[in-house]
Order: sequence, then structure tokens, then C-alpha cells
Amino acid sequence: MRRNVYFLGIIATILLASCGKGGQGELVGVYNKKFKNNRVPLGMVYVPPGRTLIGMSDEDINNSQTSPSRMTSFSAFFMDQTEISNAEYRQFVNWVRDSVAVTTLGPTVAANFYKPVPANAGPTSASERNIDWKKVGNGSLLWSRKNGGFGAKLTDMYYSGADALPGRTEIDVRKLRYAYSYKSTDLEAEGRKDPTKKRQDFIVTYSDLPDPEKSNQFPSVNVYPDTLVWKIDYSYSQNDPMVKTYFNHPSYDDYPVVGVNWEQATAFCVWRTRFYESVAVARKQPLNSRPEYQLPSDAQFEYAARGGNVKTKYPWGGPYIRNTKGCMQANFKVGRGNYSDDGGLYTVNVKSYFPNDYGLYNMAGNVSEWTVTAYNQSAAPLLLDFNPNFTYVAKATDSKYLKRKVVRGGSWKDIGFFLQNSVGTYEYQDQARSYIGFRCISAYPGSDIRNRN
Repeated sequence: MRRNVYFLGIIATILLASCGKGGQGELVGVYNKKFKNNRVPLGMVYVPPGRTLIGMSDEDINNSQTSPSRMTSFSAFFMDQTEISNAEYRQFVNWVRDSVAVTTLGPTVAANFYKPVPANAGPTSASERNIDWKKVGNGSLLWSRKNGGFGAKLTDMYYSGADALPGRTEIDVRKLRYAYSYKSTDLEAEGRKDPTKKRQDFIVTYSDLPDPEKSNQFPSVNVYPDTLVWKIDYSYSQNDPMVKTYFNHPSYDDYPVVGVNWEQATAFCVWRTRFYESVAVARKQPLNSRPEYQLPSDAQFEYAARGGNVKTKYPWGGPYIRNTKGCMQANFKVGRGNYSDDGGLYTVNVKSYFPNDYGLYNMAGNVSEWTVTAYNQSAAPLLLDFNPNFTYVAKATDSKYLKRKVVRGGSWKDIGFFLQNSVGTYEYQDQARSYIGFRCISAYPGSDIRNRN
């Protein structure tokens, strides 16, 4: 009797298991591995979905109508609480520096810094080894000239000959270049009905050896900020101390990074995505466990700056730049020759002043910020009223007018007009400035966050 019950139990288990996998011909679906993919990323805030009036209204004193007011809806997204700081951007620069150094050494000299090639790997795997970043660590062993370090073998990474200053060992920042590739949905959309197109035609590559015959290949990106912006942006002005100290001195760690052009800001977003993906893979999460980091669109920046309020002039909600105590609420040029009454002569700490109602700091003032949007005055009437955006990645040979990108928020050197939520201007994508920085966004993977644990 017990034996019969035992066999009946086994048969029932098999039947239930087969039913759960669709063994009876029923549609049961295939679900991805469950994990918490809607937590707010470190250093970011949640911007909920919604609608608001964006664009200029009564403040359009010149009646330019470059950004007419209209109701627009937006999907949810995460946004950096502050501008990207010098310390955060330095993490990117150091990663590229160490990557170039390990690649320069090669697996023959520094095999410990490379992941071992699997026994069943193909013949090309030896040349496609990945860097073992756990072994690289903070780079102390890599760059050390003693205790088994490789610093003495990295002489090619430093200025040498007539380029070197006597008695000083300095990294040649011209060698800090970031190469990457991504699949462009814009190119896919253009060529989706062309049977001659291959997947490689939709892959945009930034390479050390780009093919000039291919329109989707560009030179790799030098990631080091242009510190000379503090000098060349202003004639007859003594800013040499800022040139020498702003990016690397610890006093400015939590100040916004500047001297970064649009191409460098975009490369940072790609690196940040890859950096997170490497951790996700190690944790056995799906590769697309979080949407990519990118620059906000022009409209997204304005939507986030308004903080959920409608028809407000500034991110803090009120119509005035001073609060009830008479204090300035942002870092900007208060008046002719007056940069200091707001508490900062140049840039200030990224968490200065009060955040807006979404918890975002310095959405007006401090530094203007790059957006992903191409600047085109005639594009406004053509944009959708749902997540509007207009993009174009200009090539080096393109007209300078095609290289314009929208910048938002106003900066420490701008007058109060540019601090308004509805006001945007432009800069060329290959130009770096002492008053332009950036922050990242990441799309929220869902439609609502109310069910978030």
C-alpha cells in the first residue's frame, strides 16, 4: 500500500511539474529572473511621470517663440541629485588611465591583471582577454615603482623629453582616450527596410583607428577635462590658480566638473552604464537590469527643474531670485561685476542652496548643463507632446550649426534671465567651457513606482 502511494506521489509531482512548464500545451509565459530593478540608484532621485506646461510664456520678452508654451507629458526617470562632481568624473578618468596602462603592459608582462583564458576558449580569446579590475584595485600596485609594481615599465604613459618638466613625473593626459561602441536606434530606424543593411551598419564606434570611409565611426574620446578653459574663456583675467588646481585639488572634490565637452559627457554616460553592467553580470543579473545612463533631453531637464510645479519661473517655485530673508537662491551673476553676493565667486559645492521639490540641487545656476538634444530653433513645432526630443550626432566635417547642443540651467557667470526654467541656450558639442557641466538620467524600468518596496 505504501509503495502504491509512493508511486502515485511521484506521478503527481511529474504531472504538476510538466504543467508548470507548459507541458500540457498551455501558454504559461517565460519570465525573467526576479530582482529589484526599481530601486533608486545611488546619488539619484526619482522623477515621477506626469504632465506640465513647458516652454516660455510671459517671460518671452523678445517674443522669440523658440520654445512656445505647451502641455507635455513625460515618462518616469531617475536623475542625478547634483551635477557630476570633480571626484565622480575623476573616477572615470582614473579608470581610463588604468585601462590604458594595463593594455600598454599587455598580458605577457602583467598577466595577473587579466582574467585567465578558459580552457575551452577559441584561438582568438588570448587577444580578447578582459582586465581583472579586482586585481587592478585602486591602481596602487599598477603604478608603484617598488614592491613588485609596474610603474617603471609605464614610462610611455608619462611626458618625456622636451615635453617633461625637470624633476616632475606627470601623466601624459593626451593618452587618456576612451574607445567604445553602441547600437544606434536612430540608424536602425532609418535602415529598417533596407535589406542590404547589416547590424554593423547600425553600430556607432569611437575607435583609436576609425575608418574614414564609414560615417558611423569616430575617433576615440580624450576624457581629461580641458583645464585651460579657466584662462581662455576670459580675456585679461587672472585665473591661473583655477587652471592648475580646480580639477585635482581636494578642496574642489565636490564642485561640479567643468571643461568637459558634450562628447566627453556622453562618453562618461556610456562608461557609467558599462561600469554598472559589469557589477550586474557578477551578481548574475540580466545584462539590461537597468536602462542606460545618458544625458537628459532638453524637455526632461525643464520638467525635472520645475519640480512638479506648473508655470513656475524658477526651480525653487517662486517668481523671485531672493528668498524672504533677502538671500540669493542660486549661484549666478547678480549684477555687472558682482559675482559674490550669492555666496560664490566661481562655482560652489554641488549641494549648495536648497533643492527643488524633487530633491534636485542647482537646476538653475552654478554650471549650465549639457543635454542630449540638438539645438534647432525650427524643431519646436515638430516635436511630439510626449517625451519630446530632437537628436543629431555631428561629425567633425559637419557645419558648426549641426554641432550645437542645448545647454540648460544658467551658470555662475550668467545673469538671472538664464536661470529661468523655460530658458535654454546652446554650445558646440566639441567645445568645453568653465561654466558648463552635466548630470545623468536613467529611464525608470516601469510605469509607476508606487509598488516599490
